[in-house]
Amino acid sequence: MAEKRDYYEVLGVQKGASEDEIKKAFRKQAKKYHPDLNPGNKEAEAKFKEVNEAYEVLSDKDKRSRYDRFGFAGVDPNYGAGSTAYGGGNPFGQDIDIGDIFNSFFGGFGGRNPRNQNAPRKGSDVEATVTISFEEAAKGCKKEVTYQNVETCKDCNGTGASEGTKLKTCPDCNGRGQVTTQKRTPFGVVQTSQSCEKCRGKGKVIEKPCPKCSGVGRIRSQRTVTVTVPPGISQDQILKVGGHGNSGYNGGPSGDLHVYVNVKKHEIFERKGDDVWCEIPITFTQAALGHEVIVPTLDGKSSYQVHPGTQPGDIFKLKGKGIQHLNSKGRGDQYVRVNVEVPRNLSEEQKRILKEFDKSCSTKNYQRRSSFFDKVKNLFKD
Repeated sequence: MAEKRDYYEVLGVQKGASEDEIKKAFRKQAKKYHPDLNPGNKEAEAKFKEVNEAYEVLSDKDKRSRYDRFGFAGVDPNYGAGSTAYGGGNPFGQDIDIGDIFNSFFGGFGGRNPRNQNAPRKGSDVEATVTISFEEAAKGCKKEVTYQNVETCKDCNGTGASEGTKLKTCPDCNGRGQVTTQKRTPFGVVQTSQSCEKCRGKGKVIEKPCPKCSGVGRIRSQRTVTVTVPPGISQDQILKVGGHGNSGYNGGPSGDLHVYVNVKKHEIFERKGDDVWCEIPITFTQAALGHEVIVPTLDGKSSYQVHPGTQPGDIFKLKGKGIQHLNSKGRGDQYVRVNVEVPRNLSEEQKRILKEFDKSCSTKNYQRRSSFFDKVKNLFKD
């Protein structure tokens, strides 16, 4: 038996990795070695099978627990056959397929039981990214997304055989798609089945490959689809477009398209949940005397009366001027933070006027300042 690599090593994660880390690692490795992206590459195909086997175990809590405790023997009934670790060989009698026994009781371990390669299978999902503006995220829009996927070759209808030719029965497995091996042990004969390498479990082989797809039966293409972005979508959310992924196998349905949303930053607005925040500068005089200011919102300009004595950092709310709740009719609010701008480059006359003004002010005009220095006096009092 070929030496197997540790499942954690296969996915490139630590033993204590979280479910999310394992899932991300699997997606990365599966995308790298997927047969559709590496047609005819036997090494990539073997790596892909190895990655899938590792993920099937590590993504299942029970299987992962058994693997952590017993290693491959805890998840693969075929591992170590003939050894003395568990009594050796086949304790159930002669000419019995151990894989069938474990499959009957536990549904199979580790993905070792071959599946029917001619059965309809759903195609894999594909990913794309769409970039939208802040306003488009808030109000919704329609966007065209261009991406690549794998489709069934139309010249051969997915058979991989050149037009006018037929598939022939695989000579290695006689059309069964599986080959059976037997190993004699002190307790009987251990029989195992696996997919035929020559026909990849299909039972048929191609005599003359299709020139368009080189016998793969599938070709890579570029597609453009219009997606509806709902109001209230936020950064890194995913839009699922059903049936626009890679084509299925043997008449199976296509996979889905997952569109990751990237929202551009806004020059004025900032999003917090479904609320919109912004900052407006006002003059010292406007803050002191009160003033009607124009505030930008997602719906256009809105006026607001700043009350007299407004302080730097004060916040006021415009109710219902935020972002629409996703899949709902309600909206968030808009919060406006006031920034009192101190004038610069004053003329001598302006400085004189300000000094006169400052002299005319008392503690009544500066309550926070007066309170602060009272606290300072108390702090250093003997």
